[in-house]
Amino acid sequence: MPTKTNDYKRAYIWQLPIRIFHWVNAWAITGLVATGFMIGHPPGIISTKEATNQFWFGYIREIHFGCAYLLTAVMILRVYFAFKGNKYANWRVFFPFKKEGFKRMWHVIKYDIFLQNENTNGSPTGAVGHNSVAAASYLIMFFMALIMIATGFAMYAPTSTWFFPKMFAWVTNFVGGDFNVRTIHHFTTWTFILFAIVHIYLVFFHDWLEGLGETSAMVSGYKFVRTERIKKDDNLEKQDQIAQQQ
Repeated sequence: MPTKTNDYKRAYIWQLPIRIFHWVNAWAITGLVATGFMIGHPPGIISTKEATNQFWFGYIREIHFGCAYLLTAVMILRVYFAFKGNKYANWRVFFPFKKEGFKRMWHVIKYDIFLQNENTNGSPTGAVGHNSVAAASYLIMFFMALIMIATGFAMYAPTSTWFFPKMFAWVTNFVGGDFNVRTIHHFTTWTFILFAIVHIYLVFFHDWLEGLGETSAMVSGYKFVRTERIKKDDNLEKQDQIAQQQ
């Protein structure tokens, strides 16, 4: 009996701005987490230099704030591109909360924990862009990032001379004081750490299991996608456009 093979097409999925946003965002969060823990628990560094000649902690804070501004800028640009990018970067992708979206989400979850193979129930996991679970998780992390930005700049506001951090001064009173701001900021940091661990694992997992170039796609922009899956997504997009016009 001949082995069944699938017809794959090399498709350009992730546009250059999306890839830039992804990597800048990744490095900004890495810098924020690393410097944030140092700010929260400063290491005892003993030196014979005068205190006025030791500014290492100031540089740590400077890096932290620089990464915060970078993260904020990237998020603003990503929101803009959610309306200007291709269909795989469009804001609608991040709201898979329809009946079909929940069905795909449940399928991906079972697939990721080895309870279901790709073709069960005729719902393949190899999404052209983001799968439903990834899309929903990115939406959640977007709101987590907003919380991190708001609480971070709220702590910075009293000592800042620039208007932008001072725009978040109200957050401190809103959440009940400095202690609550720091606590929320700290726990939000851990959501990013846990997300990063799961995200990296699943990217390599899907790349290994499906062989569609998941890992290299965020560098080159290209993935290998089943031809029928691209046609199916194109048909669904046309149906959505017709429904919106009606």
